[in-house]
Amino acid sequence: MSRKQQRQPATVRVARWSAIRPWRAIGAWFAFLVVCVGGMSVAGIQQASDVDLGVGEAGRATEMIAEADLQAPATENVLITGASAGSGGFDAALADEIAGDVTRRMQALPDVAEVREPVEAADGEALMVPVVVAGDPDTAEERVDALLGVTERVDEQYPAMLVEQAGSASIMKSFNGMLEEDLGTIAMLSVPVTLAVLLLAFGAILAAGVPVLLGVSSVASAIGLYALASHAVPDGGTVTHLVLLVGMAVGVDYSLFYLRREREERARGRGTIEAVEIAAATSGHSVVVSGTAVAVSMAGLYLAGDVNFASMATGAILVVVVAVVGSLTVLPAMLAKLGRLVDRPRLPLVWRLTASSRRPRFWPAVLRPALRRPAVTFGVSVAALLALAAPALNMSLSNPSEESFPRSLPVMQSYDRLVDTFPSSGTSHVVAVEHGAGERAAVDDALDRLGGLVAVDGHFAHDQPPRIRTADDGTVTTATLGVPYPPQSDEAAESLRVLRDEVLPAAFDDVGAEIAVGGGVAENVDYSDNLSSKLPWIIGFVLVLAFVMMTVTFRSVVVGATTVFVNLLSTVAAFGVLTLVFQNTWAEGVLDFTSNGAVVVWIPLFLFVILFGLSMDYHVFVVSRIREAVDRGVSTREAIREGITGSAGVVTSAALVMVAVFGLFAAMRVVEMKQMGVGLAVAILIDAVVIRAVVLPSLMALLGRANWWAPRFMRRRAPVAQDARELDPVG
Repeated sequence: MSRKQQRQPATVRVARWSAIRPWRAIGAWFAFLVVCVGGMSVAGIQQASDVDLGVGEAGRATEMIAEADLQAPATENVLITGASAGSGGFDAALADEIAGDVTRRMQALPDVAEVREPVEAADGEALMVPVVVAGDPDTAEERVDALLGVTERVDEQYPAMLVEQAGSASIMKSFNGMLEEDLGTIAMLSVPVTLAVLLLAFGAILAAGVPVLLGVSSVASAIGLYALASHAVPDGGTVTHLVLLVGMAVGVDYSLFYLRREREERARGRGTIEAVEIAAATSGHSVVVSGTAVAVSMAGLYLAGDVNFASMATGAILVVVVAVVGSLTVLPAMLAKLGRLVDRPRLPLVWRLTASSRRPRFWPAVLRPALRRPAVTFGVSVAALLALAAPALNMSLSNPSEESFPRSLPVMQSYDRLVDTFPSSGTSHVVAVEHGAGERAAVDDALDRLGGLVAVDGHFAHDQPPRIRTADDGTVTTATLGVPYPPQSDEAAESLRVLRDEVLPAAFDDVGAEIAVGGGVAENVDYSDNLSSKLPWIIGFVLVLAFVMMTVTFRSVVVGATTVFVNLLSTVAAFGVLTLVFQNTWAEGVLDFTSNGAVVVWIPLFLFVILFGLSMDYHVFVVSRIREAVDRGVSTREAIREGITGSAGVVTSAALVMVAVFGLFAAMRVVEMKQMGVGLAVAILIDAVVIRAVVLPSLMALLGRANWWAPRFMRRRAPVAQDARELDPVG
């Protein structure tokens, strides 16, 4: 290899190798895909346990309970009410007969460990039969079908009464079934929707199919790699969905950038190999920078100290890295092998529009105000985005729970009736006490005092006494206390505070034991507190690294600062839209959901991190084109015009792909997935249209040559040309 070739960027050398040896590169990529998928089939995805997912004091309680083998068994509740569901017609004698029938049938099932005594409602208008599911409570949903079958048959046998079942296992089985159904639909629709957008962008079937192929193969490979990684970082339950979401977006975008540039160079008369090399040196470099930015941004989630976020970060980083590698290796190989055939078969009308050499009119018209009156345009556009972001100041956050599950699920309607009738069956506090064997008597006395204190305190449910369980070795004891409030409510959080700060210190005043409070309410509160404490560090990490990356990439402190500013602007505007849509009821009919007046607690942090990374796709691509023009000696304003109009087509196409894929998630029935889809789609739309075509050009036009300022040690050897037209009007 010549010294000239050795001095070429790594992206060019890799692309040239792949283009000259296309079958080797394609074969290696296919082998990589097979190995990844095969590894997943062998290793499987390791799911996170309750102990893995725990944080704070609630996490410690879960760990103590697990180590003592005191996990509460999964319990299903059979509710017996009048046939009109609580509106009268309750026959107590018939209800007793039904309860006896339920008990006999359930006891005959191998998946039932125990059927407890029926519990009568406080108003005497309902009866509940608790049924304990046998085996590991974490996998109870796999064994709940037989119990549901018994309940359904009993309900059919007694039409005068309503017999229904609800519990953690039946709820999660129904919820996960709905989730898998929705995700299956999205998986089927994402490919044809993406292909349709790319057909409009390229006007040729092969040109549209190549990015889709890279996106699908990147997703499949990354999921296979994640299956292996999950044995070190367990899966929080949503990672494969995230890999599909991010993988299709970035995989298609990266290949779209590369393919568009290669087509441009061929249209200028370059040969296929030369066109591939130029695309590698320009778009390929942008892909590496933007991919690194996404990976670095997602790495900020590791700072949360939460397995859910750590698994999300791992999956997202893997799929981005795989997509970048694919765009630098197998994509040049495919383009070299296809040559000019990549523009076949053509869609006649669409091809004429995409291949037209006429100068675009739309984007120059959009840019004109930013270049003629940059100060006014910048001020108005920023003010409008800040106004859109303003509702985020009143954003309310809530943890995902049964309360936010769709009420279209029959089991959730049963759950609501159960909680209304038996409030303590909804949620509870679990007090875990770890003590020495010699302190057992003192702990028992303290637990008696605890029971007496909560029995007269309105913060706790009184329809059932505390349930006490002790480990076989006598060193850990748990007490389960019912809470008569929804787990997300302020009243439930206040009952936790009272328990931790007042009741437990009074009950265990002279007892030397470690005490931790867990349960649904404690998990919600501790999760939110942990997130709040880590949030400033994560935001700071992402902002600083984004600034450093862009400063080093473009050798400009100003570009680094403006990158942080414009990306923050689009992100907070998306937060405002998210608040307007999901904390109010006006969009319920449009998006088919029921508002609970809050945004899921993990959504803002997740959106901030991923949007900061994804927006780099457009930013790096656009600023790179502007910098290319400036380095040729073009004036800054003319370089802005040339860079943005020249990249507008590919940026618009890439944005449409992302918005289309994210929009599919907005159609899901699960509220947190719907919020994620809406937030991402809105932010990408704002970023690609308002930020890149209005805010960024007006800001860069105002800064002029100052855009490229850097300390002396960072400056390029070839200085930016003097710009004699900086202050001249742009015609």
